[in-house]
Amino acid sequence: MDERRNARPTSPRSAPQGARRVPGAAGGPRPGKGRAARARGMRIGRPQMRQQVITLGALGILTLFAGRLVMIQVVDPDDLATQALQSRLATTTVTTERADIVDRNGEVLATSVSRYHVFVNQTKIADFKRVENGETVAEGRSTPPRSSRPSWTWTRTSLAASLVGDDTFVYLAKYVTPETWDLINDEKITGIEAEAVSERVYPNGDLAGNIVGFVGGVDDKQGVNWGLAGIEKSQEETLLGTDGSYTYERGGNGTAIPTGEFDETPAEPGQDVVLTIDRDIQYYAQNRLEEALDETGATHGFITVQDPTTGEILAMADSGTVDPNDPGATDGSSRTSRAIEDVFEPGSTAKAITMAAAIEEGVITPTSRFEVPYKYTTSNGQEFKDSHEHGLEKFTAAGILTESSNTGTVMIGEKLTEEQRYEYLTKFGFGTATGVGMPVESAGLLANWDDWDGRTKYAVLYGQGVAVTALQTTQVYQTLANGGERLSPTLIKGYRNEDGTITDAEASEPVRVVSEDTADQVMLMLEDVTEGGTGTLAQVDGYRVAGKTGTAQAVGSDGKLGSIVASFVGVAPADDPAVVVSVSLFDPQTSIYGGVVAAPVFSDVTAFALQTLRVAPSGEAEEPVPDHLGVTRDPYGTSARPRSDRHAGGRRGTHRRSDPRR
Repeated sequence: MDERRNARPTSPRSAPQGARRVPGAAGGPRPGKGRAARARGMRIGRPQMRQQVITLGALGILTLFAGRLVMIQVVDPDDLATQALQSRLATTTVTTERADIVDRNGEVLATSVSRYHVFVNQTKIADFKRVENGETVAEGRSTPPRSSRPSWTWTRTSLAASLVGDDTFVYLAKYVTPETWDLINDEKITGIEAEAVSERVYPNGDLAGNIVGFVGGVDDKQGVNWGLAGIEKSQEETLLGTDGSYTYERGGNGTAIPTGEFDETPAEPGQDVVLTIDRDIQYYAQNRLEEALDETGATHGFITVQDPTTGEILAMADSGTVDPNDPGATDGSSRTSRAIEDVFEPGSTAKAITMAAAIEEGVITPTSRFEVPYKYTTSNGQEFKDSHEHGLEKFTAAGILTESSNTGTVMIGEKLTEEQRYEYLTKFGFGTATGVGMPVESAGLLANWDDWDGRTKYAVLYGQGVAVTALQTTQVYQTLANGGERLSPTLIKGYRNEDGTITDAEASEPVRVVSEDTADQVMLMLEDVTEGGTGTLAQVDGYRVAGKTGTAQAVGSDGKLGSIVASFVGVAPADDPAVVVSVSLFDPQTSIYGGVVAAPVFSDVTAFALQTLRVAPSGEAEEPVPDHLGVTRDPYGTSARPRSDRHAGGRRGTHRRSDPRR
């Protein structure tokens, strides 16, 4: 009893875990009071604060929009409108076809034609069906062509494998003619399409291929119509013209907006390049050169034909000329013009320079007398000799040139200072590129006179110790034929405009090398070379011819000076020059002498050129220059018959002639 009276009620906090509280039980809260207490512990929300935050945020956003709107409509409206327009503009480049290259008579040597690259989407062609009269007559890759023309049938059959697969772009054929593409397109086969392209073609094949050049691709440009050689390269800007463009406004799907912005810059087409080349003379020269190689066993050669009064090149033939339609089929060394790139010693053809210089300086005349030995030793101990052994000959200066005597030429050249020798070599064009109009040209090799050694200072007098191109040699005789004035040779006659008019190329200023009187005297001396000297095989019936033979050396394939060059350079008609022709043959097997192997080629090419140009036969010849002392060459042994009769078809005389093997 006492224990029960003294015991305290158990607090709810200390009730055993899991004990259930009964409402109203001793020590427990009353129902009404508990809820009120909880209510007093909860915090009531403040919606006014949230509304203020939202309002401030909205106002901030509206302020940004308003500021941006002010910027767009007030501050930078033009700039922003321009930026928006620029984003919608697209520009397309407009190109023009490469212009033509034609000869002096307008004959096309290079032109551009329209072609097509045909391609297929293999995934589309697989689903193709052809329906005719409501029936499926063909489907898929096995679709037969409706056309019976063999060209399309052959193309479809041969390229059938290219139609199978999952590629979306596969070329079927490139550079297809418009006629063939029309035939293919008529089939209406889904998945076969084409892109228009331009192809460069050369209708005359390898004719003047070394001059015209060819096109191809370059690393930093698109397409394959860029000039890689010849006139195609040197006249690139003229042939291409200037690209144009048109700019248009496009919509979101990329199509042009009809009423949108449009601006066009017209393309300026290129000009046709008119060459100085005569196609017929070039053709003959190339073919005659190939015949000469067969006849003589020479490895290669050059022929140049030039108008001495204008400097225009009428033909420049290289053996093994490249066909620009397929340049890869030609060895790399023959894809350009070796006539202006390969150098060799001019040999005896350069003796005309020594004679002209000596006459111009007044140290000799054509009739100056010399006693010429087979061997001659100069004051510094250098020994020189002629090509053939002989006794002491009494020659005039004209006779020395006619007989092509090395020792006699050295004896004449000794009368000139070393500086004078160098001066005339350079005046005649040695040591400087001619500027003929090609992208690559050699200047030749000519050391300064104060660098010459004890032998070279004499060797240059007869064409050794110096290296030139075939065109530089031609230039010497152009100068003499043109009254002593040198003209820069050129391959560019002018430029043909869209309306067919021709704009002449800028002519070079003539350079006076020797006086007209000196040139005339040397021309007479050179005429004697063909009448009774080493160049008799160069004669052309009906025309007076002046020229010079030459046999010299060139660097061979082994890099050593061991290759032989046999040459002849001449002018016709000698009394009224119309052409200068040079022939150079390398390593001929039948003979090494220019008078034997090159002179006959000169005769044929010159005769053809004169006929093509319709040059009148020569008039009466002038009195010949004595060559041996007291001896004047006359083919009939009498002065009663004028020399001009020799060009009227009469029988040639039987007087002693020099050996053409010099």
